[in-house]
Formats: sequence, structure tokens, C-alpha cells
Amino acid sequence: MEVEDGAELCFPQFPNTSCRKPSSPWPQTLLIYIVWYSLSLTTVTLNLLIIISISHFRQLHTPTNILLRSLAVSDFLVGLVLMPVEVLRQTSCWLFSDFVCFLYNSLTIIITVSSLGDIVLISVDRYVAICDPLHYNTRITVNKVKLSVCLCWLCSVSYSFLFVKDDLTQPGRYNSCYRECLFVIDYFTAVMDLVLSFIVPVTVIVALYLRVFAVAVSQARAMRSHITAVTLQLSVTPKAKKSELKAARTLGVLVVVFLIFICPYYCVSLAGDSFVNVSSASYVLFVCQFTSGLNPVIYAFLYPWFRKAVKLMVTLQILQSGSRETSMM
Repeated sequence: MEVEDGAELCFPQFPNTSCRKPSSPWPQTLLIYIVWYSLSLTTVTLNLLIIISISHFRQLHTPTNILLRSLAVSDFLVGLVLMPVEVLRQTSCWLFSDFVCFLYNSLTIIITVSSLGDIVLISVDRYVAICDPLHYNTRITVNKVKLSVCLCWLCSVSYSFLFVKDDLTQPGRYNSCYRECLFVIDYFTAVMDLVLSFIVPVTVIVALYLRVFAVAVSQARAMRSHITAVTLQLSVTPKAKKSELKAARTLGVLVVVFLIFICPYYCVSLAGDSFVNVSSASYVLFVCQFTSGLNPVIYAFLYPWFRKAVKLMVTLQILQSGSRETSMM
């Protein structure tokens, strides 16, 4: 019996303090590895294509695409770091140090908050483009957007320390066994996180997009109606370009998908789970991370420039001199 018990321990040399190995059957574990690492590889590849496309082709250096690139960086890190580490933590023992656990939990918060911040910035961008197109080029510039993206990531890093600062000073203090990786927050912090990183930004996103789609619908109706050219010219409210309306619809799909897949995590917080063990919340985290692989698929179906950029990269035309100036629209 002692040998059998020792075989179930992650560290048999510490029989009194070692954590136990997950008891999932090997075929089930193998299936999880195949599915999740395939999704991880797909997420990394597709988001890397987006990052390269927007960074390389000069015509794609627009404020909206800069925001999409920032979101793609977050999704890229999810596929490169969070997914592989998460599946290892769910199916095997945690073999890394407490400091690595601290880094992983910090990165999880940073990526989640930065993604939500990017979605808010995208909503603001579409709001100005549709509701105030006359001043869009002066209010939303590439430099301003780059600064906003940098501030978004900086705020995300600062925000993460509210949750993991104790883990940095006292690593592993919540561990119930040797080499366990937990993410523990108290009730007050959980409520604050729910308000600051979910209720407030989601309210802003929904309010902005309700206004965007109200204006878009009214403009679409005006375009379909038999209004004379003189009446259109004398209209007090300037109309957004058709391309801007299409971009608003495309990004609206992106926003809705993002909110649908991130809601389960915050529903757990709303239910009062102040003690979050990643092992028990694996399904919720997997659902949240799954959206990182969906975003590039949305781009592929709804953005012609992305399909053209992928074709140029696959055929290696991107390596030719002057490819940066290729017309992508």
C-alpha cells in the first residue's frame, strides 16, 4: 500500500506534504493533449499572421488595425503561454517553482485585462468613426492609438499586482501541499475586480455599440430611401462612409463573441467564489481562452485584407522588395 500511495504522489520523496497526481485515465489525458495543443498551435499561428500582416503592410497602419494588432498580441500570448501551461497544470503535477506560478497568474490577469481594454478602445474607435465621422481623422490618429495601447498594457500590469502582490512577497502561502499552484483572492478583491474589469467596461462597450448601431441603422435606411442629392448635401448630420459601417458590423461581431466567452469567468466571481482554484475552474478558463483562437477566424471571414495578406505570406511574396507598399484594400 505504501508503494501504491507513493505512486500517486507528485513527489514521493515528500510523502507527508506532496500533492497527489491527477487521477484522469491516460486515454482521456492524451485526447486533452491532442485537442488543446492543436488549438494552441492554431491560435499562435493565426494571431501571428495578423501581427505580421498589420506590422508589415503600410496601408494597414490604421488606428483600428493598431488596436486589432494589440488584441492579436494578447491572443498570441494566450496560445503561446497560457494554453500549454494550463493543460499541463490540469493533467499533471505542477513541476515548476512558486515564482513561476506567480508569473503565470500575473500574465493571466494582464492578458485578460489588456484584451478587455482593447475591446473598449475598439468600441470608442467605432463610436467616433460612425457618430462623429467629420472629426474622426483628427481625434483618432495612429500616434494617439499607439499611446492608448501602451497605457492599456501598462495599466493591465499595474492592475495585476493588486491580485498577486502577496504571492510575490510570500510565495506559496496558500498551498495545501508541496508544489501547488493556486490563484487566491479575497471577497473584497473579487468584487472590486468584478466591478472594475467587467461591469464598468462591459457597460461602456454595450452603451457605445448601441449608439453605433442606432446611427448605422438610421444611415442605412437613409441610403436606401429616395433622398435627393441636394437633401443629402444639406443634411446637418454628416454620414459615415460605407466602409466604416461595414467595419463597425465586423468589429461588433468580434465584441459580441468576446463578451460571450469571457462572461463565464465573471459569473463565477458574481456567484461568490472568492477562492479560485484553477484546477476546479478549468472549464471556465478554457472557455475564456478559446476566444483567442476564434478572433482570427472572424478576421478571415470578414476582412478581405487579411485573406490577401495570408496569401502573400504563404506564397512568400512578402519577402520581395517593396512588398510593404502593396495595396491591401
